[in-house]
Amino acid sequence: MNPLLPFEWVVAIRFLREGRMQTLFILVGIAIGVGVIVFMTAMLAGLEQNFLKRVLTSQPHVQLLPPDQIARPLRDIPGVIEDPVVQRPSQRIISIDQWRKIVAAARAMPDVAEVSPTTAGSVLASRGDASRSVTMSGVEPETYFNIVRVPDYIVAGQPRLTSEDVIIGTELAKDLGASVGDKLNLRAASGATRVLTISGLVDLGNKSANQRTTFVALRTAQSLLGIIGGATTIDITVRDIYAAETVAQEIEAAQRVEADSWIKTNAQFFTAVQAQKNTNLLIRVFVALSVAFGIAAVLVVSVIQRSKDIGILRAMGTRRGQVLAIFLVQGGVLGFLGSLAGSGLGAAALVYWHAMARQADGSELFPLILEQSLFIETALLATLTGLVAATIPAVRAADLDPVVAIRG
Repeated sequence: MNPLLPFEWVVAIRFLREGRMQTLFILVGIAIGVGVIVFMTAMLAGLEQNFLKRVLTSQPHVQLLPPDQIARPLRDIPGVIEDPVVQRPSQRIISIDQWRKIVAAARAMPDVAEVSPTTAGSVLASRGDASRSVTMSGVEPETYFNIVRVPDYIVAGQPRLTSEDVIIGTELAKDLGASVGDKLNLRAASGATRVLTISGLVDLGNKSANQRTTFVALRTAQSLLGIIGGATTIDITVRDIYAAETVAQEIEAAQRVEADSWIKTNAQFFTAVQAQKNTNLLIRVFVALSVAFGIAAVLVVSVIQRSKDIGILRAMGTRRGQVLAIFLVQGGVLGFLGSLAGSGLGAAALVYWHAMARQADGSELFPLILEQSLFIETALLATLTGLVAATIPAVRAADLDPVVAIRG
């Protein structure tokens, strides 16, 4: 008997050694279950991060807009007949009222990470005989590029935006036959024009967006659209992306603006992310249940097989609590050792799948995310599952009458 280990541990380990085949089978079963949990959790976390990166690095988490312009019917005016049909007026490009105050208030919110004003509108981009209608976004690059990662999508040139520069989408560049360093003429609906130099080409991963996207300096857009000192939208990123809708509602309630969060504008995508999380949770629950039943079944058989041994231990003075602890220790040890083997198995399978699974362009399908917390949580879950699964067999062993157990 090892003097360094408590009596309960010595007996529990001896029982596990003597039933080597049973112990081996349950360890393999736990390892496979834990491996599935580690593999699925890490892979789905990588896929989720990849989806969020593609969606949220090309758009703000929250966007503030001026209230819709609506037609109001005349009422209570003598001699005026009210038209029963009120048509919605066309939406003109207008600035958000007191937008600087709103920006300052948003920056003061603890959940907000970055705020940037934007002036956007439709203009005609032309070069030679070719012309296209595009969406021009006037931005402050030092803040806006922290919200929409334009530098990460630059495929040619530089993400430079001075008063003389313009960044355009790759598909627009093809349509106009333009490249970095060429001149581009932008004409607004009011007739105002500006000739700018193409400083960079951006690929946002969407052909339609690449055909209509242009970025210019904020003052350049304000001048072209005729709203000097104005901002048509305010873009915001938040620290917790899943709190975007809550932040949007808070701002909308406090300011005279409309607030759209990425959750609201990408409802189907958000639903898909939530469904993926729920699927991962269900997988973990059912795998944990299968592991628990496996451990319980093995320990129940062990109690039946070792009834005489348990009876002898009780007759020699072993307390009921010690017998209970013996089988709880077995369940905990099985769960812990199985989690170690399973974590290594799941991590190895994930590394292999990450290396093999590729997108059509050869890039990785999902980023490889192996966080230490995942292995710690899985080990705790498996150990706890082993303890819970061992509870019923342990109680049954502790309740055995020594005389009846010895007689068989």
